[in-house]
Amino acid sequence: MNEMQIVAQTTAPGTATSKPAPGTVEPPGFITWTPFILLAVLMFVFMSRANKGKDRGRTDMLAKMKKGDEVQTIGGEFGRVVDVKDDRVLVKVDETSNTKIWYSRNAIHRVVTEEKAETK
Repeated sequence: MNEMQIVAQTTAPGTATSKPAPGTVEPPGFITWTPFILLAVLMFVFMSRANKGKDRGRTDMLAKMKKGDEVQTIGGEFGRVVDVKDDRVLVKVDETSNTKIWYSRNAIHRVVTEEKAETK
């Protein structure tokens, strides 16, 4: 009878299991990581530019706020601006009881009257 012999190649413990083909050169480690680092830097730059644009738009909106504008607060309340100071805004939230509340300028989420004018 013909017997088949199976020959397995093993490596000694602690030695590398894969070796580059003879005559090939592996690139240095920093070259293989360069595209990933560049991609991360580009993502950071574009994300920070987008946030700056949003911040600038919000700052302009709060600076242009004037008496008579209809606003929405961060809490969701709607009202009409009665008085504007440097750091705060007096908003009339209820017409029937003449309720007015002082809000910090940063507590104003959006100016509704500007949005209505833009949609017309």
